[in-house]
Amino acid sequence: MEVKAVYLDDSKFELAARGHRVICDQPLDNGGSDAGMSPPEFLLASLASCAAYYAAQYLKTRGLPAAGLEVRVNAEKALQPARFSAFRIDVSAPSLDDRHQAGILRAVKTCLIHNTLLGGPSIEIAVNAPALAAA
Repeated sequence: MEVKAVYLDDSKFELAARGHRVICDQPLDNGGSDAGMSPPEFLLASLASCAAYYAAQYLKTRGLPAAGLEVRVNAEKALQPARFSAFRIDVSAPSLDDRHQAGILRAVKTCLIHNTLLGGPSIEIAVNAPALAAA
């Protein structure tokens, strides 16, 4: 799986995956033109949409209505180093009995993004740039 970010201008990038494209930018108060979500907002959007997908799949496989399903993700920021220190996923679903509420909770806990964040994945960084000729 790969997503590519291409610099456009100022703080704006085009993100591309499987032929789909979205704009990533910074808010006005952070030097951007507010043309799209910021990288932290994309992370929260990824967690929210993944959790929503797993919740919807749970409902659909049981013949329960998914209309009205909504997932909100909030995060607390920490400093030194800058990062998110805590996430909260709130799932609002149609009326469900306790058994199905517990089922949705189990389903959301199997979300790929949720489990990735819990596991603290390794991240390798490689800088690919041609070397400048010595003067």
